[in-house]
Amino acid sequence: MRSRLVEHHDGADLLLWRLEASLVASTATVGGGLGARDWVMNAQVPHDYARTDLAAHAAELAGSLGLDGSGVTMFTAAPVRRVREALDGDVLVEATVGVTRPTWAAAPDEGIDTGPGTVNIVVFVPVCLDAGAMLNALVTATEAKTQALFDGGVEGTGTASDALCVVARMEGPREVFAGPRSRWGARVARAVHAAVLAGLEPAP
Repeated sequence: MRSRLVEHHDGADLLLWRLEASLVASTATVGGGLGARDWVMNAQVPHDYARTDLAAHAAELAGSLGLDGSGVTMFTAAPVRRVREALDGDVLVEATVGVTRPTWAAAPDEGIDTGPGTVNIVVFVPVCLDAGAMLNALVTATEAKTQALFDGGVEGTGTASDALCVVARMEGPREVFAGPRSRWGARVARAVHAAVLAGLEPAP
């Protein structure tokens, strides 16, 4: 399930994944939560992006693309053409990595910079995960992202606007574990780590 690059009419490129019978767990502001989803979008916005009506913006993009049903929309100022892909076993991860303004998760309220700079990650797990395992996979992916940032020399655990999606099958035998040392969680962790680390490499 690889992304399709869309050159949007307003000059904002985006990545689009059309899903079939998929359960999604996501931290995204638009379409986040846990439930069935029909598509996932990662839309590039300008560095001076100031819209706060994200749901309306997402609806505009979805309408222009003729997308039906419910979906997840993530936004980023990072160039989506620099999406990085990693595969571990049958787990596929695609990530866009922008860390111009990294932050520490436990930073004090004063001086937190919420400007452009976002790490957006989409994880595809080719099995059915139960609800707990879906949320566990989100945690595992976040831990792996932070490990990659550490290994890449980034002074922070992420940015203030990072978003993450885990996509799994709706049907089939349910897996109940997705921690980093479980069969599928370990694959999620390694693939996320590889994709984020690759995204930290300077543009050619």
